[in-house]
Amino acid sequence: MQESNPLVTSAEIPVLEKRILVIEDENVFAKAVAKRLQRAGYRIEIAGDLKTASVKFRSSSPDLVLLDMRLPDGSGLDFLSDLRNKYQSGVAVLVMSAYGELEDAVAAMKLGASDYLKKPVDLEELLLNVEKVLDKDELTRKLTYSAKREQHAVEEVAFLGECPAIQSIREQVGRIAQLSQSPDMIPPTILILGETGTGKDVIARLLHANSARSHKPFVHVDCASLPKDLIESELFGHEKGAFTDAHVTRTGLIEAAEDGTLFLDEIGELPINLQSKLLAVLERRTIRRVGTTQERPVAAWIIAASNRDLETLSEKGEFRSDLYYRLNVLSITMPSLQDRDGDIILLTRYFAGQTAKRYGLPAVRLSKEAEEALCNYNWPGNIREMKHLIERAVLLSGGGQIDASMLSLVNKNTSAADNGSLEDMTLSEAELSLIRQALERTGHNVSRAARELGITRMALRYRIKKYNL
Repeated sequence: MQESNPLVTSAEIPVLEKRILVIEDENVFAKAVAKRLQRAGYRIEIAGDLKTASVKFRSSSPDLVLLDMRLPDGSGLDFLSDLRNKYQSGVAVLVMSAYGELEDAVAAMKLGASDYLKKPVDLEELLLNVEKVLDKDELTRKLTYSAKREQHAVEEVAFLGECPAIQSIREQVGRIAQLSQSPDMIPPTILILGETGTGKDVIARLLHANSARSHKPFVHVDCASLPKDLIESELFGHEKGAFTDAHVTRTGLIEAAEDGTLFLDEIGELPINLQSKLLAVLERRTIRRVGTTQERPVAAWIIAASNRDLETLSEKGEFRSDLYYRLNVLSITMPSLQDRDGDIILLTRYFAGQTAKRYGLPAVRLSKEAEEALCNYNWPGNIREMKHLIERAVLLSGGGQIDASMLSLVNKNTSAADNGSLEDMTLSEAELSLIRQALERTGHNVSRAARELGITRMALRYRIKKYNL
């Protein structure tokens, strides 16, 4: 089992000004277009012929090319052909063609133009088409990149384990996969529960990979890391002008999943005010972007995961009970690594082999003492902790044998300091005890542990480093 990176980031860099290259020999019209697009927040370059266009394209690297078909020194088709073949560029191209040049427009579409407009062009219509093409191009690039990353990640994921709990989960995954073999049917919502680091994201990816949607997008949303002031926009998208910084229309992560799979990781961290909106998505299978009343269909298979007890949270009023019941149609509970004694050596050997291979090191073996230490450790961080610990040990060993001394394993729950007694403890020992207990209670979730301790995340990270935790 391998920790995977999210495929579509749920916290992205703010939208920067898009650059547009206008290739048009009618100077008055070109300036009018530039002025309207600049008012809309775009950076504009103008070229009146192919030679100038080639120079400006290489220097400005535009996000979109507005291309006229008839230019003083050649055809726009020649420039488009150069873009695709000579410059190997997939930049979005919006063609402008006059009456009687329909054949040229068709030829441009075959060369990969995004769309075409007939002259004379209305500037407001032009602006709408520019926004549509740029929005579609951004989404296509994200999903293409995500699909490649996901294919690579699924190939590397190994759901290892022979203990009864893992065999039971493997059977559950198989049964659910049978329910999702029809591409026209939306499978039931799945809720994956378990401590941090137990491999909930791996199960979500396996479910996707074994379904009829395996070739469709897999969008991983980490609800805990979404910026609080942008979380609604990130999930549901927004229309241009919906709020102060909404300079362009943006597709949300739910909509970006299209007819693939949407994985809502750490769903228990979703603010209560957005839980009702997510419930409406699950119930009606539609979504509304921020700033519009238009509803769009949602065809994605939704899988959620949490390391928190959602039932208890719903009883306390911290999580909507109706959303919990709607998510909990079918559930899978991941066992902690401490409950998988028979799998510990199997997993450590696998991670050791993978790490050695990744760094080009000789084959690695674990000493008998090292294996005993691994089996006797309580693994508060579960598989995620194991993976990082074994990677560190392999790098320290340089290949060859890993001894127990390289693992630096100490069961935190065996010391007097961790049993809650403050007698005969120094201030540092008391601080260390409180930090260890908070980390164990939260499954080594640094953000949650910091909140429990009443300190900042940065302050906690400093102490974790200080005490070599």
